[in-house]
Amino acid sequence: MAATTTICLDPKVKDMLNNLKIYPTESYNSVVERLIRMADDEEPLSEEEIEGIEESLKDIKAGRVYSEKEAKKLLGIEEE
Repeated sequence: MAATTTICLDPKVKDMLNNLKIYPTESYNSVVERLIRMADDEEPLSEEEIEGIEESLKDIKAGRVYSEKEAKKLLGIEEE
């Protein structure tokens, strides 16, 4: 059985929720549920993913990073 709850939202947040509706009459409950499902990742990271993150952190600590501008230049991508 569904429960009814009243919450206070900043008008900007309410506008953001309205903009996330798939169709105009979609309920806020459906929008919030969809957002929660997207944010809640039940699958743990694989060993390969963890190793990739650790390697990336080492690169950052060693200063092996590029700005967006530098990366675009290296890849031959034009600035917008």
